[in-house]
Amino acid sequence: MAIIALVRHGENDWVKKHRLAGWIPGVRLNEAGRQQAAAAAERLAALPLTALYSSPLTRCLETAVYIAQAHQLHITEIEDLGEVHYGKWEGKKIKKLAKKKTWHGVQHFPSRFQFPGGESLHAVQFRAVQTIEKLNRQHSGESIAIVSHADLIKLVLAHYLGMHLDLFQRLVIAPASVSLIALAENGGVHIMRLNDTGPLQPPSIPQQAKQKQDEEE
Repeated sequence: MAIIALVRHGENDWVKKHRLAGWIPGVRLNEAGRQQAAAAAERLAALPLTALYSSPLTRCLETAVYIAQAHQLHITEIEDLGEVHYGKWEGKKIKKLAKKKTWHGVQHFPSRFQFPGGESLHAVQFRAVQTIEKLNRQHSGESIAIVSHADLIKLVLAHYLGMHLDLFQRLVIAPASVSLIALAENGGVHIMRLNDTGPLQPPSIPQQAKQKQDEEE
């Protein structure tokens, strides 16, 4: 069983301006975001992290640096942990996008929605979950951290919560928040923290799950 900490990047000015930064290069943490990233690294310091992975986008890598320094870890970039490809919506203000007829689709029927010239949310969920399952197999019995983006983290959590994709917008993932999931080798899943911005301690595996894993080993 691996413990996986899903960390959203810290605040940047695009978040404050309510614009979709997407894969636009050079979107950096602002001062508040750097403080949030430092606080997240301090909270994660209590966890025995053995590996650190990140979206290749600047705002995630800058957040990951704080965690890497606290744990003396190398940051491994993985493209499939990157932001949604928003296509023609990339860089646009959410206020303007909300006036489009297609906005209703992404809010209420995201399982069937594809961004114009970009990805479908179903495809994003698939690539993210596939990557996490691969990392889980590589790091069985370890604790690792992944720094990524709000929508991707929400899509991952929706999958492991057994939540239909059309409901994923109900989840809230704040800047520099941490969500903890435990993935057992027998297929068991435990969501231990969700959108946490408070102090963190190494989580205790639910006794029932630990017993099942011990029996299988």
